[in-house]
Amino acid sequence: MEIQVQLPDGAIRRYSRNTTIAQIAESISVSLRKNAVAGKIDGRLVDLDCPVEGDSLVEIVLADSSDGLMIHRHSTAHVMAQAIKRIYGERNVKLGIGPVIEDGFYYDIDIAQPLSSEDLAAIEREMGKIIKENLPIWRRVVSREEAVQFFEQLEEPLKLELIRDLPEDAVISLYEQGEFTDLCRGPHLPSTGRIKAFKLLSVAGAYWRGDADNQVLQRIYGTAFLSTALLEEHLHLLEEAKKRDHRKLGKELELFMFSEEAPGMPFYLAKGMLIRTALEDFSRKLQRADGYEEVRSPLMMNRRLWEQSGHWDHYKDEMYFTKVDETDFALKPMNCPGHMLIYKNSRRSYRDLPIRIAEYGQVHRHESSGALNGMMRVRTFCQDDAHLFVLPEQIESEITRVLELIDQFYSIFGFEYKVELSTRPEDYMGSEELWDQAEESLERVLKKNGIEYRVNAGDGAFYGPKIDFHVLDALKRSWQCGTIQLDFQMPEKFDLTYIGEDNNKHRPVVIHRAVFGSIDRFMGILTEHYSGAFPLWLSPVQVKLLPVSVVHDEYAEQVRRQLATAGLRVEVDSRNEKLGYRIREAQLEKIPYMLVLGDQEQNDGTISVRSRADNTLFTLNAQEFIQQLTAKIDGWE
Repeated sequence: MEIQVQLPDGAIRRYSRNTTIAQIAESISVSLRKNAVAGKIDGRLVDLDCPVEGDSLVEIVLADSSDGLMIHRHSTAHVMAQAIKRIYGERNVKLGIGPVIEDGFYYDIDIAQPLSSEDLAAIEREMGKIIKENLPIWRRVVSREEAVQFFEQLEEPLKLELIRDLPEDAVISLYEQGEFTDLCRGPHLPSTGRIKAFKLLSVAGAYWRGDADNQVLQRIYGTAFLSTALLEEHLHLLEEAKKRDHRKLGKELELFMFSEEAPGMPFYLAKGMLIRTALEDFSRKLQRADGYEEVRSPLMMNRRLWEQSGHWDHYKDEMYFTKVDETDFALKPMNCPGHMLIYKNSRRSYRDLPIRIAEYGQVHRHESSGALNGMMRVRTFCQDDAHLFVLPEQIESEITRVLELIDQFYSIFGFEYKVELSTRPEDYMGSEELWDQAEESLERVLKKNGIEYRVNAGDGAFYGPKIDFHVLDALKRSWQCGTIQLDFQMPEKFDLTYIGEDNNKHRPVVIHRAVFGSIDRFMGILTEHYSGAFPLWLSPVQVKLLPVSVVHDEYAEQVRRQLATAGLRVEVDSRNEKLGYRIREAQLEKIPYMLVLGDQEQNDGTISVRSRADNTLFTLNAQEFIQQLTAKIDGWE
């Protein structure tokens, strides 16, 4: 009996029932079969030897596709588990899970021996042998009883727990390669020999299934690529990322610190505070020009406000609470409810709208201790929140303005960015009709502005869909920062109104907007993006003066006052150290400009300027230098 197969280009082909994905690929071209690693049947990933049983949409998955790379890495994780079993003994190693993650994979294992970097090298060597053996990888579907019996014989308690928690109607499959068999959904490469280039990166402790009440396993991280060149490029980026780690640079450059007395809560040191203030001033300047008014709402508000807003039902597990006069209060995790009260404080007319209010508001959200990560994941941060109260007919024009503002923001820092449209989550608040209207509005404005985006289904806020902005840093890593959220729910919850042309009350629509997202996180991102060498306008110290000897200190102080009066951030290093040593220190501090002041400069009333950018030395007078730097700072250089 024949079946009808539709290919991605729309072509229709006919095959015998149970023709495999590999056979379909080969019927199209020999080269396609050679480069194929899996297939998709009606969007479902399957192995190459999977038969097509009925009329279907079939796609051939190539090795160099995103799905192909994921399968490549997943199969490498299995090879790693097989190698560990071979080295340490099948009964001495209990396997957990080995999923693919961004840029690699890991496998959680229970083994008595703590693994070191030398052990990882031995595991890599054994993996190389398994790859050379080119073992076929076979999928076998089994009943729940067979699976339980199989892993009981292997004495694999973690696998048995996974099987026990599978839904009753789950299809249970095992993957076999040589003497090794693992519980897995798949798909996998057709054989171990298809694995090209890999590297084991590190080992760390991890709670089984992420639960702190469970045992701690050893988690081995690795990565795999389709060529040695791609692997080496990735390893170079990892090394570069280590050098740029904001926690390391933050300490070396004296920007911020953390303390066990306040876990997950950053302390800003003087230089870090200068950067944060510069960021806020930059943001304020652009927002004022765009018609925003700045407000400030309390850090802590009554529980009933959070119940009214919906945060209590959807967010209370991430909030901090206390009692005031026997009444429950909460530290704010978001600024939205406070801004609703500010809007409601005055009688509003349709002539007043749009109203754009912004706040640099400190918020608190409870993160588990294991999730904390320097400035990137904290428990308190400053959110550059804004709420736009608009007429329904102003929605698209106001979102367009926000899109232009965000683009202007990110271009100053040299960031490219990607856009996601996040749609209705499972725990959404409000009617389907309003959600449909909100999602259609956001989609329409993105298309109207010619902005490429991908849909992130189910990841919207509980009160509305959103547009999320993912910036790409100097290492092309993606960070979610800005957001635009369209909200028909809060106006209902807080009974917000304006008086229309007909003298009746109407509901405004609220647009939630953040550009930095978290200023703290943005600082962490910038620290890594610039590798601590901040542009002139952001540098906490823009100029360092280096008098050659003590007799030049007075002249250095004259120059310092002149520069500081002009608004430049300047320091004098007059320590009793050699000039070369002080220059190297300033270079390590990544100071944009160093001014060397000796006899000739003092006699001529000039300065010798050494630039961080090209390390060249040139001479001019202080006023000319001030004019040059002021022009650069005004241009956000």
